[in-house]
Amino acid sequence: MFNFEFYSPWFLLLFVLFIPLFIRDLSKQKKKGIKVPTVKNMEGSNGIVAVLFLLKISKYLILSALIIAMARPRTFTVSQDRDDTKGIDIMLAVDVSLSMLAKDLTPDRLTALKEIAIKFVNQRPNDRLGLVTYSGEAFTKVPVTSDHQVVIDELKNLNPLELQPGTAIGEGLSVAVNHLRNSKAKSKIIILMTDGVNTIENAMPAQVAAELAKNNDIKVYSIGIGTNGYALMPTQQDIFGDLVFTETEVRIDEELLREVAQTTNGRYFRATSNSSLEEVYNEINQLEKSDIKVSKLYNYQEYFKIFLWIALGMLIIDALLRWVFYKFLS
Repeated sequence: MFNFEFYSPWFLLLFVLFIPLFIRDLSKQKKKGIKVPTVKNMEGSNGIVAVLFLLKISKYLILSALIIAMARPRTFTVSQDRDDTKGIDIMLAVDVSLSMLAKDLTPDRLTALKEIAIKFVNQRPNDRLGLVTYSGEAFTKVPVTSDHQVVIDELKNLNPLELQPGTAIGEGLSVAVNHLRNSKAKSKIIILMTDGVNTIENAMPAQVAAELAKNNDIKVYSIGIGTNGYALMPTQQDIFGDLVFTETEVRIDEELLREVAQTTNGRYFRATSNSSLEEVYNEINQLEKSDIKVSKLYNYQEYFKIFLWIALGMLIIDALLRWVFYKFLS
């Protein structure tokens, strides 16, 4: 996107000088003089009138072009220069299994997670972020990128029905590790979120994925989402395709999540409400500080030369017209 500005806008105040020029020209027109023959009935008089009008306004056009040139009109674009080796790459690994629609958080676990995760993304302007979703399988939504709007858009569109049913924590973690292992960032982080236990046999064990993360200097912060006790969870669909919610015991493999975090020198958190989930993200935000410095680069396109050429062209035309016109009259 191009932005427009004047480098020296104060020169535009010189247009105030036009006021006395206008007043002087008006006063000349009002002065009485000797009546002389007109050119109204002469052949080509329209051309002569046009020349006279152009000669009258030419000084204003020339001065206007010079003033605008001195004010230096220009457009510019802004780009960022950043050293990614000094930043933090963060991959969000989000459980989107059907149980994430449980209503022990307001209005449900997934919606609460979306809102809080988006706030977290907005608080990391200098870091690259990515998004992996998983349930019975894992899928990369967004590779690590500095375009945070893409991550936010995908978070808003999380859908618990788009992947195979079930929960494969190790699959989600391993896919996130695979995206970060070649990163040159000074720190590599995975925020692993789930509300359940492994239900998929023959899937990548979470412990193995944690070892892979450790071997690639990736730290994992694991979050268990869900209240203690029972919660309204979707258990089936009725004949109209609507989800049926029933009171079900909340089961989260906290021991596994704690082991994954400890293996990678990370931390395990339990979020039992919207406020506690937000506190978890705030704490992670404080634990992982980025010292990357982002410089803004301004690329300018100057246009003052165009107006100088316009002023020069008008000056030449004015001189030629005066020479031809007065030679014609003589």
